Amino acid sequence: FSGIEKAYAIQAGRELRVFVKPEEIDDLTAKKLSREIANKIQEELKYPGEIKVTLIRENRLIEYAR
Repeated sequence: FSGIEKAYAIQAGRELRVFVKPEEIDDLTAKKLSREIANKIQEELKYPGEIKVTLIRENRLIEYAR
């Protein structure tokens, strides 16, 4: 998938955290992308229970007052 910066499997593989590039992915696209990732996991993997897909799109702005 394009626009993904990094991804981590955590909680013994029960959760997938995906960090996307905020300049490439807007809020609506992020929602669609998380659904696409969940569907892809559901189609291609066999696993007991469920896997949570968390997509994180953040901007960090830092300013200093002197």
